[in-house]
Amino acid sequence: MALTKEIMGFSVLDKSSFVTSSNILLFNNHFTHRTRNHRVSVSNPLVLCCSDNTNKRFQRTTPSAAVTDSLLRVAPEKPVRFKVRAVITVRNKIKEDFKESLVRHVDSFADKFGRNVVLQLVSTQVDSRTGTPKKSKETVLRDWCEKSNVKEERVNYTADFVVDSNFGEPGAITVINKHHQEFFMESITIEGFASGPVHFPCCSWVQSNTHLPGKRIFFSNQPYLPNETPAGLRALRQKELRDLRGDGKGVRKLSDRIYDYDVYNDLGNPDRGIDFVRPTLGGEKRPYPRRCRTGRLPSNTDDYAESRVEKPLPMYVPRDEQFEECKSNTFSFSRLKGMLHNLLPTITAKFSPNNPDFKGFEHIDSLYSEGLPLNLGTQDKFVEKFPMLKGSRQANFLKYDIPKITSQDKFAWMRDDEFARQAIAGVNPVAIERLTVFPPVSKLDPKLHGPQESALKEEHIAGHLNGMTLQEALEGNKLFIVDYHDIYLPFLDEINAIDGRATYATRTIYFSTPSGTLKPIAIELSLPGPSSRSKRVFTPPVDATTNWLWQLAKAHVCSNDAGAHQLVYHWLRTHACTEPFIIAAHRQLSAMHPIYKLLDPHMRYTLEINALARQNLINADGVIEACFTPGRYCMEISAAAYKNWRFDLEGLPADLIRRGMAVPDSTQPHGVKLLLDDYPYAADGLLIWDAIDNWVCTYVNHYYPDSDTVCNDRELQAWYSESINVGHADVCNESWWPRLATSNDLTSILTTIIWLASAQHAALNFGQYPYGGYVPNRPPLMRRLVPDENDPEYVNFLSDPQKYFLASIPSMLQSTKYMAVVDTLSTHSADEEYIGERSNPSIWSGDAEIVEAFYEFSAKIGHIEKEIEERNRDPKLKNRCGAGVLPYELLAPSSGPGATCRGIPNSVTI
Repeated sequence: MALTKEIMGFSVLDKSSFVTSSNILLFNNHFTHRTRNHRVSVSNPLVLCCSDNTNKRFQRTTPSAAVTDSLLRVAPEKPVRFKVRAVITVRNKIKEDFKESLVRHVDSFADKFGRNVVLQLVSTQVDSRTGTPKKSKETVLRDWCEKSNVKEERVNYTADFVVDSNFGEPGAITVINKHHQEFFMESITIEGFASGPVHFPCCSWVQSNTHLPGKRIFFSNQPYLPNETPAGLRALRQKELRDLRGDGKGVRKLSDRIYDYDVYNDLGNPDRGIDFVRPTLGGEKRPYPRRCRTGRLPSNTDDYAESRVEKPLPMYVPRDEQFEECKSNTFSFSRLKGMLHNLLPTITAKFSPNNPDFKGFEHIDSLYSEGLPLNLGTQDKFVEKFPMLKGSRQANFLKYDIPKITSQDKFAWMRDDEFARQAIAGVNPVAIERLTVFPPVSKLDPKLHGPQESALKEEHIAGHLNGMTLQEALEGNKLFIVDYHDIYLPFLDEINAIDGRATYATRTIYFSTPSGTLKPIAIELSLPGPSSRSKRVFTPPVDATTNWLWQLAKAHVCSNDAGAHQLVYHWLRTHACTEPFIIAAHRQLSAMHPIYKLLDPHMRYTLEINALARQNLINADGVIEACFTPGRYCMEISAAAYKNWRFDLEGLPADLIRRGMAVPDSTQPHGVKLLLDDYPYAADGLLIWDAIDNWVCTYVNHYYPDSDTVCNDRELQAWYSESINVGHADVCNESWWPRLATSNDLTSILTTIIWLASAQHAALNFGQYPYGGYVPNRPPLMRRLVPDENDPEYVNFLSDPQKYFLASIPSMLQSTKYMAVVDTLSTHSADEEYIGERSNPSIWSGDAEIVEAFYEFSAKIGHIEKEIEERNRDPKLKNRCGAGVLPYELLAPSSGPGATCRGIPNSVTI
């Protein structure tokens, strides 16, 4: 023992002694201690080896039983202790309020006296004597006080752990925050183990122990299926999931991390009166997906309606789902800009006896050329509060940006070819279907909604088929339809009873021309009832009068499309229907589960933006009700559409086949053949879909080599089961739900979810201002029906058709309110993560093979972007290239900040 002590410089029996991380490399039960002239290898039983090869790079080897002259065997009495160092990255808030600044200074002072941050390292192994996980001694975060005034966004702190030589691989770290204030822990890296650095991606708020007692648990980046969880981590894995599920009781605090479900019973506010009562969505009467539970108390007047939280008070979502500072600032700035945009129109409306209309198209143009002038001092205050305004003062940042639809051709919106092009390359390219039966037939109950037959006749379209007969056009896949008849008709009586609303249920027939473009050849406008005025058909104009009637008919189609797009295709199918999968993932999949790691970037911010939507957008008297034709019946239309939602048809190829826009074809790269070769959304979307599918397939097959692995993964099966049976409880018994029994099943399910959260949402969201920011192109509501010769308004229409058109679309105040909202919804924040990107791309997983596969996926996304750019320069593709034609970039993967009309974020972030 004396020789051992002389060589190593300490006694292995000395309880107070340890080896520092600069002198020792540890793995399992074997470590190497370096002295000035010797390298000492120690294993179990303790083996000391002397060597002069001190400059050679240490290679991990298995302990050897060979005995040489330089080998000394010493029976160990206890493992040697030594230090490893942790680097903890904490993200600071850039802007603090007075209270936060004060508490930060209090915490920095109290840190010196024991109110600090305590960490403990947990091994993947259990102690054979106690049967509990091996743990390091508790340690504290160093230099908190000294670095409390550092202004950098990210600050690195250190902590030293003392562990035994038989500690094994670290698998988790527990954290106790004894400060008064939460802090954002971004990552932890441990140095000093022979296996190399160990990374712990955290990206989480660590609450004060007074607000959330107990230890926070962070796992290393090494993925484990449940049955592969190391013994030392099994209990922690289960505890973390229990903490995230909660007990389903009580009012949630903003600092909570609990994920649970509830129905949409918080959209109305019955305490304000009968006009603000809204039905509950979710349940047998009105099926709907579930949303994140807040646990708020019932309203005073209705025990079944949850009490409201109105802005600026925050809605509950689990703490880590809330916007980070950059995103929050961008969102707040957009709302401020929208408020200021709307200031003058609001003041004007207050002093006007009527809701003023636009006086002419030049009046609309002035919204983009003029603004709200502020004096220099006032502007300086805004710039100081919102640094992103720097450089904008001379250009008057309060005027609206010119929407892309008018940026290249001011009058493009009036052309029939542009009207048709937007059905396949605009903001809602997912409603168009191949027409298989003419005339189209309603699926509504004729006893409730009148005759199912359409007023469309062959003679309406015969002259617009390029010499083909109707049957030839149908069989040649030349006729297409956008049909909103069944979505709107059941609600028209109620909608048209709303003051300032006048609308139809529309059908539009398109013909595919030899040049690859579409042209509208007939529009049917329907009202409830059997009268002769209940169904009217309009065809392309032949004179000035029919030209304006045609423009009004197209405006009603666009209004129908704007509402269906927002309420069904956008909100319901990408926001609401994905939320249950996200809630279930946090409740049932451990952070160390490989599928959780795959889904993690595709869940970012979605719960927060959906909560904000319930607070400000889809609530009673919210923006959606105020700006869109259905008014107070908006969410009832959304709920009615949910009855036709099918998860198994939400993937792109399945959706294209369902709509008749493609047919299965195994010879094609994506397994389907488009009926319209120049269908920009579908053509670009298939590239993205294929890349996602290949990436997910590689990932899934890596962890699930056979069906048994899928079926026996209890966390995976619990996630999918809960998503269906709780999150989509109202349709859980439908036969169309895909099974989850094989790796192919899992690949299909995950690819669909990732597609919906990323590319599908991007295609439906980020074109809202570029196309809808010029209201005549896409009016969100209509205020007048199309006049006929027996209508008293017909004389006024003939005398000034432009005035009648402008009186039919939203008023100035309605328009500017809508424009402000879609401008916000179309804006990327600076912290956006796009498809093919991840925070910490090299260490998000501890599986090197998977990290390499992700880099390959990222490179594939880059190649797709270049291919899309080439397509947008191809003059043969007339739906994305030509004079005044906007390139189709909504599925171009990358983007800068702002309303760029491009970019695919990983998740539903806005």
